[in-house]
Amino acid sequence: MKNFSACLCVLCGGLVSGLAQASGIDEFRAFLKATPHARGSFSQTVIAKSGRKPQESSGTFAFSRPGKFRWSYEKPYEQLLVSDGKKLWSYDPDLNQVTVRKLGAALGASPAALLAGDDLENNFTLIDAGTADGMQFVEAVPASKEGAFESVRIGMKDQLPRVMEVHDNFGQTTVLRLKQIEANPSLPAATFRFTPPKGADVVGE
Repeated sequence: MKNFSACLCVLCGGLVSGLAQASGIDEFRAFLKATPHARGSFSQTVIAKSGRKPQESSGTFAFSRPGKFRWSYEKPYEQLLVSDGKKLWSYDPDLNQVTVRKLGAALGASPAALLAGDDLENNFTLIDAGTADGMQFVEAVPASKEGAFESVRIGMKDQLPRVMEVHDNFGQTTVLRLKQIEANPSLPAATFRFTPPKGADVVGE
């Protein structure tokens, strides 16, 4: 579960050559333009290179560009990631520990930037990745080789992201399926605020 949260945080820019290749990228760009904020639920599967049993988790999410998001894991264990656009908090209830850091380094060329980021062209290259299961796919490759992942495949349908496949530098694949997506709902400001619980161990800034 925490594999994705470590590299949590949106893309724009890329490589277009011909109308056939542009379809997935066009859908993604339309999503960026038409949907500055959204919320929904997700299921996540982490597939290890070793072939061990996949790790399953699920929860809810919300984002508001630029840089604000709330990613809440609910099953099988709770974990919360909240960004107010400046800082990113990661809260582990089991450990009663909060990790906080500046968002710039935490977002950058990371998968969470695919949903909540702003300046994407400097961080990613978008490449058409064909069609499958009724979706148009776009592959996002980070410009920097120093990040925690190699690429992200995004499955688009009806100008909304439905699947994100994150391939990290350790040979793991994290598959996120986004569900019940509500485009441009009214999101209270408190959605993207976080106050460490009383008694929690706070690590970082």
